[in-house]
Amino acid sequence: MKILIAIETYRTNNNGTSISAQRFTEVLRRHGHEVRILATDERYPGQKGLKEDIYLLPEIHIHPFDDLIHKHGYRFVKCDRTVIREAVVWADVVHCMTPFVLTHVVKREADRQGKPATAAFHIQPENITSNIRLNKIKPVTSFVYELWWQYIYRNFHHIHCPSQFMADQLVKHGYKGQLHPISNGIDPSFRYTKRAKDKKWEGKLLVIMTGRLANEKRQDLLLRAVGISRYSDQIQLIFAGKGPELHKYEKMGRQLPNKPIFGYYSREELQDLLSQADLYVHTSDMESEAIGCIEGFAMGLVPVISDSSLSATRQFALDERSLFHVGDPNDLASKIDYWLSHTEERKRMEHKYAEFASHYQIEDSVCKFEAMLQMQIDETAAKRNSQ
Repeated sequence: MKILIAIETYRTNNNGTSISAQRFTEVLRRHGHEVRILATDERYPGQKGLKEDIYLLPEIHIHPFDDLIHKHGYRFVKCDRTVIREAVVWADVVHCMTPFVLTHVVKREADRQGKPATAAFHIQPENITSNIRLNKIKPVTSFVYELWWQYIYRNFHHIHCPSQFMADQLVKHGYKGQLHPISNGIDPSFRYTKRAKDKKWEGKLLVIMTGRLANEKRQDLLLRAVGISRYSDQIQLIFAGKGPELHKYEKMGRQLPNKPIFGYYSREELQDLLSQADLYVHTSDMESEAIGCIEGFAMGLVPVISDSSLSATRQFALDERSLFHVGDPNDLASKIDYWLSHTEERKRMEHKYAEFASHYQIEDSVCKFEAMLQMQIDETAAKRNSQ
């Protein structure tokens, strides 16, 4: 197949939707498909048209919010219809990954050309409302769900959801069509691996969390929990990610006995850290899946996860010992202390979690994704032939 993936921001490592697009693209190409991207690319500012495997669209600047948007690993695009038309002409099938203007325009062009098109629901409305501090006002979140349905998703029959939780949320908010709960999947290189700690970590208990440093991810809970943990003097926190809350969390971290480490890590560097760590924590109030958490327990780390009703990540807890009450740093501290105190039980559960991760391999996910695309291709062809 010639597959066009429409996504505003593709080349970034601080945005889960973009990372998923990169990984799916890699596997799809390995399966013999041609894949091109329709997106902006900061390496070619102001340029448009086909460059390498990307149909370039210029970034649209939203002053004075550019800096905040970029800290979230995102860029918005100006929908140049000539470039979009050229990209859709090339494709056998189009897959749109975001609920923004680009998807609306691309779907209209695909319909005009009679090309099959599918969509994905990776971004939760709660991600948007949380970052403008309106997430506690439920009618606002419901309005975003309705807006996205009317403007984007009602025009698609097949919708990829990264978890059953997310599919259930869409049904709850009145979404129709065929929903495909398909995990974003993890690379097979994330597998049970343990090695001795580097000298700089000797005597430390390494607790790690991956993900964007953003309000809804609630890294502040982990910082507060470590401050009241009985192992506070020994814990070395590592946050693998970037984001707008960095300076706030750095300031909070100065109160801890061991200064937390914040940084972006390559796949190999992250795997090296995970292989030395003692515990993985995921504090986010809202997640459509959280690949970082799966990667952590695939490497052999017991996770401690928020039991938030707005997070799919809680599905990964094999028992209540790996769940803490949403927003409660005291309960989080107690769960951290439990696992750090029960070394043998933690080691036993590490193997169970690593085995559980085998259900979330990216190869399996891409095969299901290919089947979804083929369904849409067949339906579009049948509709065309019946006219």
